[in-house]
Amino acid sequence: MRSNFEAVIGLEVHAQLSTKTKVFCGCSTKFGNEPNINVCPVCLGHPGVLPVLNKKVVEYSALMGMATNCKINKNSVFARKNYFYPDLPKGYQISQFEKPICLDGFIIIKNNNERKKIRIERIHIEEDAGKSIHDSGSDTLLDLNRCGVPLIEIVSKPDITSAADASLYMQKIQQILRYLEICDGNMEEGSLRCDANVSIRKIGEKKLGTKTEIKNMNSFKNVVRAINFEIDRQIELLEDGKKINQQTLLWNADQNKAESMRNKEEADDYRYFPEPDLFPVVIDKEYEENLRTQLPELPDVKLERFITQYQLPEYDAQILTNDKPLAGYFDKSAKYINDYKLLSNWIMVEVLGYINNQNISIKDFDITPKYLAELLNLILDKTISGKIAKEVFADMVLNKKTAMEIISDKNFIQISDTKLLEDLIDTQIKLYPKQVEEYLGGKEKLISFFVGKIMQETKGKANPALLNNLLKNKLDLLKNK
Repeated sequence: MRSNFEAVIGLEVHAQLSTKTKVFCGCSTKFGNEPNINVCPVCLGHPGVLPVLNKKVVEYSALMGMATNCKINKNSVFARKNYFYPDLPKGYQISQFEKPICLDGFIIIKNNNERKKIRIERIHIEEDAGKSIHDSGSDTLLDLNRCGVPLIEIVSKPDITSAADASLYMQKIQQILRYLEICDGNMEEGSLRCDANVSIRKIGEKKLGTKTEIKNMNSFKNVVRAINFEIDRQIELLEDGKKINQQTLLWNADQNKAESMRNKEEADDYRYFPEPDLFPVVIDKEYEENLRTQLPELPDVKLERFITQYQLPEYDAQILTNDKPLAGYFDKSAKYINDYKLLSNWIMVEVLGYINNQNISIKDFDITPKYLAELLNLILDKTISGKIAKEVFADMVLNKKTAMEIISDKNFIQISDTKLLEDLIDTQIKLYPKQVEEYLGGKEKLISFFVGKIMQETKGKANPALLNNLLKNKLDLLKNK
């Protein structure tokens, strides 16, 4: 049935900004505090209090707009979005409506080597609501710590056509936020949330279908599952001759289905009007230019630089630049080594393997970039083998020593003495005449048998390249006799 329809998807991404205090008061934004500790009369909506805008919120919002190719509005205005909900003490949310801080941007995603431009309609500032906690009984408890925490809402145009692309778009937004260091992007803790507007239409039609909104998707996996579920549900309804109702759906990850939450509201339902207690936000040319100087090297630019400067395959560059601190670790290590591909391999396999296993960040990794490069240079100058290097790496992590200290302590220096290696080869040839005969008979893969035996004898310290050369020459001489 899917071959007859196409999906039209727009995402509303809510990112919690990493300011120390809330958007309109001085309360802490720290996650995980006891319920109802991070509150004051302003964020609790007491009568007579006045909001005061946090300047950092404006800066962070504008930076995100710049990083996503948006136009920064010279004048943006706050509005009251009116709706009643138990965890919204004021009875309205301060947001932006007609004049948001950022407009008309885009980002590029890549799916199977196909580049796709996803337009961004707007980015606006708003405050978060509290959290309703439904206990095992019939009561609902309210934690208002989150009330007034600053958010930006990043609203895409309906340019997304698949659940997979929606996930890639979301991942790109998360990556940019983390590069800017304005949001930790943690979906599990709710600091990055996503609502998806989904509709379908027959292939070739121009008119948009009736859209539904899906909420409560707290992982990239659930974004894909929820959108695919809704696409299939809508197609099934139309195929059965039924009508799609405009509504808000709540994604139930445990049951792998979306459940109706309420009828979908329109903008008119919120009765937006300008917030009377806040001035317009004015961003002049000088202020905007000053903010632009704060932009870091963004992910796409860094990716291209890693490919050109370090001559890395695109696959390596994507992994290394996906995380800003990891890219920084590579950049610092690269100052001390010339073989960038070897460095890339080690960071992708050994370093990432270790930090993922330990569930830590690269920021908490104990081997400095300089010391990792020192270890790899010992492979390049044939002081140690790659196999020994892995043992040294494990020891460096465990005992916080440098590679040279460990190599000296354990006598790991690679054996490159030609005479000694030739003597070892002669011994193995005498010990295994049957294998020699099979090699001479055409089973040339048996060379690895002798390499293994000599490596075992030398505890992995024989220079593998030199050993292979000497061994092949010796066996070929026997073959030619």
